[in-house]
Amino acid sequence: MSGEPVAMQELDPVRRLRVLAAGVRGGMFAEGYIDAPPEGVWAVAADLEGELPHLVPSVRSFRLVGDSGSRLRAVAVGPLGHRADFEVVLEYGWCLMQSPLVIGGMAAVAEGSGTRFAVLGGVRTARLVPVAAVLRAVGAVRIGRMLERVRRRTAARR
Repeated sequence: MSGEPVAMQELDPVRRLRVLAAGVRGGMFAEGYIDAPPEGVWAVAADLEGELPHLVPSVRSFRLVGDSGSRLRAVAVGPLGHRADFEVVLEYGWCLMQSPLVIGGMAAVAEGSGTRFAVLGGVRTARLVPVAAVLRAVGAVRIGRMLERVRRRTAARR
């Protein structure tokens, strides 16, 4: 049994991410439906090194540097070369990425014949709260970008 409260354990990953987003200061949360099976959607989403640089404008590269089961470490490099170390939890249908300054996440669950997919982005420090408005503004763009990339990649596999 995990260390999460029982109520959180009973929520599916998208609902868990929605609850987490409600408590993130300056957070952005967006979700959408993809007409593709969850396995294909998650195969794309879980490709953090390949996909995050396409989805998050402030990430030029994202490299996994440590592996301990579902708990990983990663280094993100921005367009101007600034680096951030991340703790990552990556399990089927759930990804949570945290650095000292930002938090991000993705979740996916089966819905009908397709997949409900969600993303979260937010700041963890008061000095970045002004950036939060920008995060919220790009939320719809980011989920749209992810949905399109997943659609293209899963269609190519069929």
